[in-house]
Amino acid sequence: GLFVWHLRKRPFRQIPCKFVHLCRAANSRLTTFQCFSFLRRMYVTQHNKDLSQRAKPKSDSVAPPFHESQQLGQEKTVIHKIRPISPVHQTLSETSTRNELREMTSAAEIEGSVSSVKAGSKEERQWKEMKLQLDELPGILARLSKIKLTALVVSTASAGFAMAPVPFDLTCFLLASLGTGLASCAANSINQFFEVPFDSNMNRTKNRPLVRGQISPLLAVCFAAACGVPGIALLLLGVNPLTGALGAFNIFLYTCCYTPLKRMSIANTWVGAVVGAVPPVMGWTAATGSLDAGAVLLGGILYSWQFPHFNALSWGLREDYSRGGYCMMSVTHPGLCRRVALRHCLALIGLSTVAPVLDITTWTFPIISLPINLYISYLGFRFYRDADRSSSRKLFFCSLWHLPLLLLVMFTCKKPFLEKEEKGDLLSGSHGRAVEVRLP
Repeated sequence: GLFVWHLRKRPFRQIPCKFVHLCRAANSRLTTFQCFSFLRRMYVTQHNKDLSQRAKPKSDSVAPPFHESQQLGQEKTVIHKIRPISPVHQTLSETSTRNELREMTSAAEIEGSVSSVKAGSKEERQWKEMKLQLDELPGILARLSKIKLTALVVSTASAGFAMAPVPFDLTCFLLASLGTGLASCAANSINQFFEVPFDSNMNRTKNRPLVRGQISPLLAVCFAAACGVPGIALLLLGVNPLTGALGAFNIFLYTCCYTPLKRMSIANTWVGAVVGAVPPVMGWTAATGSLDAGAVLLGGILYSWQFPHFNALSWGLREDYSRGGYCMMSVTHPGLCRRVALRHCLALIGLSTVAPVLDITTWTFPIISLPINLYISYLGFRFYRDADRSSSRKLFFCSLWHLPLLLLVMFTCKKPFLEKEEKGDLLSGSHGRAVEVRLP
């Protein structure tokens, strides 16, 4: 009797309350129909891309403004009818499902952005007709003529003119600089005209104007002729025939010898070094009208400087050169490339020492230039020993400031023209006295 009374008192009274509590917990913990449909839609769009691509977009129904406002009002009412789940009854499973939903929505957004980027890249890769605009023409012609390389050529020619032991003539200097710059623009334009199919395979040169089709080959040839003919005429008629002949020879050497040799033999590096050594000689001959020992010395300095400069540059571009089909020392003879760079770094020390012997500079020039020559020789030795991209990059960047600094030091240590003239007068006077003594 006591047992029956105990069952009637406690469990049967608590069963309805427990049942209601379990129903409420189940409703709060179970996934709603909206969440289930969202998960199903995300699964279909992620794992069955064909289905998502076959789905037709909704047709935009054209409705008057008052219908749109009614639709918005209905959507708002529907949104208000959905009751938010109270955060008090949230459990670990509910938070985990919400985190998964957030991750899936973020993944969908990322995939949408990636697909938009891919679509944009495909549109960029499609063929488009290039139209030449007059505003872009100066920049295109500057890249066609390699304006930075042309500026280096003009600066070395100016250094040769300044080092000549004659009075400074401003008109002759301007004509020589302009003619040399025009000749360099013509040579660089013809070089790019011949190398279009090879430049298109290299990352370093694939954005050149002729490769991208920004300018027609006919216009490039006309630009080269418009630069080369007046440039050589200025050097021939405005300066002197020797300088004009050197300019014409340099254009021929660069376009007809160096350019085809780049795909035939590693001798192209030595031919290109000769091309780079001619501009200071042209500056010297423009000032003096003759080839002297000073012109040969300046040409030798530029000749030796180009080997550490270009060999270090080509070492980091070996993949590009091999892809373009160019026969460079860094690709076919890597050991020779490093040895030649170190050899000519040391040659710069010897050439700087020869300058006062030839009565071009004072003896302070080899002393002042010794630290920078030793530094580039040290970097050349590290490039020879390590043979990696880091050492080649350091040697290349050192060569960029080494040449202007060396020429500046050479100009500051130049022997004055008056001192040489006095020496010449003394020598002529002593020769005259000797002749007068011998006559009786």
